[in-house]
Amino acid sequence: MSGLSLPSAPGTQLFKPGYQTYQSEDGAISRNITACREIASIVRSSIGPCGRNKIVINHLQKVFLTSDAATILRELDVIHPAAKLMVMACQQQETEMGDATNLVIVMAGEFLNQAESLIRIGLHPADIIQGYELAEKFTQSELRELSVEKVEDLLSQTELFKAIRPAIASKQYGNEDLLAELVAEAVFSVLPKNPKNFNVDNIRVVKIMGSSLDASRVVKGMVFNREPEGSIKKIASKARVGVFTCPIDISQTETKGTVLLHNAKEMLNFSQDEEAHLESSIKALADTGMRVLVAGANVGELALNYLNRYGILVLRVPSKFDLRRLCRVVGATPLPRLGVPMPEEMGKVDVVETIEIGGDRVTVVRQEHEATRTSTVVVRGATQGLLDDVERAIDDGVNVVKALTKDPRLVPGAGATEIELVQRIVQYGEKTPGILQHAIKKYGDAFEIVPRILAENSGLDATEVLGRLYTAHGKKDDWNAGVDVDDNDGTGVLDAKEHGIFDALSAKSWAIKLATDTVNTILSVDQIVMAKRAGGPAMPKQAMPGNWDADDD
Repeated sequence: MSGLSLPSAPGTQLFKPGYQTYQSEDGAISRNITACREIASIVRSSIGPCGRNKIVINHLQKVFLTSDAATILRELDVIHPAAKLMVMACQQQETEMGDATNLVIVMAGEFLNQAESLIRIGLHPADIIQGYELAEKFTQSELRELSVEKVEDLLSQTELFKAIRPAIASKQYGNEDLLAELVAEAVFSVLPKNPKNFNVDNIRVVKIMGSSLDASRVVKGMVFNREPEGSIKKIASKARVGVFTCPIDISQTETKGTVLLHNAKEMLNFSQDEEAHLESSIKALADTGMRVLVAGANVGELALNYLNRYGILVLRVPSKFDLRRLCRVVGATPLPRLGVPMPEEMGKVDVVETIEIGGDRVTVVRQEHEATRTSTVVVRGATQGLLDDVERAIDDGVNVVKALTKDPRLVPGAGATEIELVQRIVQYGEKTPGILQHAIKKYGDAFEIVPRILAENSGLDATEVLGRLYTAHGKKDDWNAGVDVDDNDGTGVLDAKEHGIFDALSAKSWAIKLATDTVNTILSVDQIVMAKRAGGPAMPKQAMPGNWDADDD
């Protein structure tokens, strides 16, 4: 026994004290899978039209009420390294496609679930990764065959509506027709002749509390949540616009100077010269035909007085991003100094008016005859949380149009595509020789999770609905049978194509690709080595006075 030595903690003489290491013998892979499953279980109840919302309160105490996976995971401070990979994949889907973020997380969680059962029966992670890669390649080729619809003409408002409606229905079920109509109108008004040049940033959303969602409308141009600065509130005819990023005021010298004044007359003359100079500058602007002045910085009171006198409407836009967008709408060049702009540096606008929407005074910059490059959806609603969620739904609808410019094909929604993929991938696995067939078949089984969750979230008996779906897909060469969340005929099954429920092929393809890549990365990890966190011990948070739900006495 003397020759044996007791094993010490791994890396004790290799690393500084405080290191944590998790090896595959300690269950590093299963720990990673458990962490990722936790993330998937958070968002799985939010998928689909009947998905529930989450209230997330972030580190700044801001409240988010949403069923959008990208927003939920962005505001949750996830620290587990493997779970972070899934969050990154979700954010990548949001950046690339703007939709189907929930699908990435749910599919990745289920792929890992299936992989864990394979590891338990003795398969090596390398074999699972290889099988998953083969299955993903096969899935992508099959997905292209499942296309049942195509947006023939992106310059048609009805064709756009057909694709936008299902995307919005998954976030705002019941309001999809109204919101899809608004998004289609907004996109249609700014679509360039070549739709591939469509910019998502050209659709703006302005949220004004009050009234109901039915009072929402589209404005061809921009809407600002503020009134013009001066006494002139409306320019109803075509007007020239000048945009300045500098303050509209008496010019300040760079260095402080001292002026010696001998008598009162000199003092009066000194201020009069400055005033006369400012007046001549503003008169010169008015002489060019400028009737609207947009300022990116402060407007002095004296300058405002002269601007009112010469009949120039002054709109202050403090956000440089909004200033840039406004320049696109009116076709102006932003000028960094107060001076007479060249004719080509000035823009044109049809109408600038101040209107009242639900007690809020807003300024509308609208193009009626000119082609506008930005359109705004004015959203009304009862609470800020509802307005924020509607904005996210509109954002998804606009992003679907962007995805369609890359690939106009659509696949059946409501879980129909996933059920068909289960059968095709499992058949492919049966034909594959060797040990990889187990991984391929499990990869196929994972797709069953989507229709299952859709049925569960709708309050249906998931096992019964899945049985009917498999029967419908096995009968004939028709893969349109999906989950009926309304359960109109008591079967829980509907024809997705007939009901106009489609998913963008490119968004689904990207979601499957990102989920598979993430899972393969997580499975290839067999050890985690974590350094001690920098800095001293975390200081306890100061106790806030009173509880968050206590009455303010």
